[in-house]
Amino acid sequence: METAIIAIVAAVAAGAIAWFVSAAYQQNQFRKTVGTAEEKSREIIDEALKTAENKKREALLEAKEENLKAKNELDKEIKERRNELSRMEKRTVNKEETLDRKTEALERREASLNQKEDSLNKKHAKVDELTAQATQELERISGMTSEQAKEFLFKSVEDEVKLDTAKMIKELDAKAREEAAKKAREYVVTAIQRCAADHVAETTISVVQLPNDEMKGRIIGREGRNIRTLETLTGVELIIDDTPEAVILSAFDPMRREVARIALEKLVLDGRIHPARIEEMVEKAQKEVEVMIREEGEAALLEVGVHGIHPELIKLLGRMKFRTSYGQNALKHSIEVAHLSGLLASEMGLDVRLAKRAGLLHDIGKAVDHEMEGSHIQLGVELCKKYRENATVINAVESHHGDVEPTSLISCIVQAADTISAARPGARRETLEAYTNRLKQLETITSSFKGVEKSYAIQAGREVRVMVIPEQVSDADMVLMARNISKQIEAELEYPGQIKVNVIRESRVSDVAK
Repeated sequence: METAIIAIVAAVAAGAIAWFVSAAYQQNQFRKTVGTAEEKSREIIDEALKTAENKKREALLEAKEENLKAKNELDKEIKERRNELSRMEKRTVNKEETLDRKTEALERREASLNQKEDSLNKKHAKVDELTAQATQELERISGMTSEQAKEFLFKSVEDEVKLDTAKMIKELDAKAREEAAKKAREYVVTAIQRCAADHVAETTISVVQLPNDEMKGRIIGREGRNIRTLETLTGVELIIDDTPEAVILSAFDPMRREVARIALEKLVLDGRIHPARIEEMVEKAQKEVEVMIREEGEAALLEVGVHGIHPELIKLLGRMKFRTSYGQNALKHSIEVAHLSGLLASEMGLDVRLAKRAGLLHDIGKAVDHEMEGSHIQLGVELCKKYRENATVINAVESHHGDVEPTSLISCIVQAADTISAARPGARRETLEAYTNRLKQLETITSSFKGVEKSYAIQAGREVRVMVIPEQVSDADMVLMARNISKQIEAELEYPGQIKVNVIRESRVSDVAK
């Protein structure tokens, strides 16, 4: 047991000795490493100090160089400024010398002018004295004082001036009237030429095409109940005759006729025709027509180029698509009047937009005159006032038929444009027989003149071309012939608008090269 304890103690002592030896060795190595690190750090610090010293010297050198450079530039600038000041000083001295010379010259001129003024004053005094003597002598000889002579002279001159003024005013008035008439014709012709709108006379019937004749029986229905329902709901008369694959809708109201046409076309397309379906389709057609009315009003505004009109007035404009006057569509007529008014206003230097606005709304009362009491002029004025239209537009509406005196040139322009649109051939309905008879009479009148070879009425009777025989009619005779033809047409024919007479004389010479 004791041996084991001794062995353990010996082992522990040996371990402790080994640990102390190892620790001493490590401590020695650590001291060596620390010494080496201190030496390296001192070397790094020395190197850094040397580098810093070099940088410092370099910075000082650069600063000295910059200071030297700045000093040189400053010296150069100071030298340039001194030179500039020297030049300015020289110029100033030269200017002062020049001013001194000019001042001396002005002083001499002023002295000379003073002398001349004194001399003139003396001469004026002498002239005044001589004038007074002459006046006294004239008064003595004429037996009148100077005031009496002035009054007599003024009176005689006044009488002469009044006579000359009256003559001049009369001549200027005649010339102005002639020029005004000429300019007015030019403006109207220019406006008509630039606004070449198409016209189609409205009728009182519409035709609906059918896929086959069997559809007519389905439209009539059992004991005529379908056709009665459609006529009752739309207020339109349906004419079903022997016309193949077609039904005629007859009504004086274009809006009701359009509703009936759309409803019937929908029914034919659908194929199911009975009273309940008819009611449904008529209701849909009425809604479509309302949408069409609004779209037509907006399209009219877009076409004319007018903006800012009240939405209710836009709807009324759209309703005018289904309103006619002597067969002329009221909306197309209003659009054309707006274009003509704008063109005339442009020629006269007036407000084109305001003129177009007045022209477009001049017949707005026609949209409701079949529903409300009063003329379309009164109704139009009330509508424009209700929706706060311009005062010029309101006056144009109430004066376009001469019921009220126009208060502006735009009102006069709208009045003229309305007349032009209504009077244009083809704008308003004429019977075909009257139209063809007028063309025949026109050609008969022109062919009756001596020397006429052929004559043709063209452009719906608005122009007639007369071909003459060159051997029988000279250039001078052509002028007289055109005037005589115009006078005879005016005396014998009734026609809307104007008829242009063109007399044409053509000479041809031919030969044959052999």
